[in-house]
Amino acid sequence: MGFLDNARARLNKAVDDHGDKIAGGIDKASAAVDSRTGGKHSDKIASGTARAKEALEKRNRSRAAEATTTPPEPNDPTLPTHPAPADPTDPIPPGPPTDPTNPTGSVRP
Repeated sequence: MGFLDNARARLNKAVDDHGDKIAGGIDKASAAVDSRTGGKHSDKIASGTARAKEALEKRNRSRAAEATTTPPEPNDPTLPTHPAPADPTDPIPPGPPTDPTNPTGSVRP
């Protein structure tokens, strides 16, 4: 792991551990900036505050969903062990791409 990976892991842990304090800090900072600017940029400050809180809530929701989702067992007999065969009813089976302007190799009109 490089420096940025370590920093990101530490920041993620800090957000997980102190998300509520971060949300309070966002409110406190926006109030301080709004008072310093004399309300001149209140709409932009409110927009930025809402976006920051929305990002924090979105992250919390995704982390909660990760925690509740359990990955399947690696030897689960219900999982296919190989890719499904191509559809035999497909009139034009896929072939290797040969034309750079047509990367899928499709000859369909």
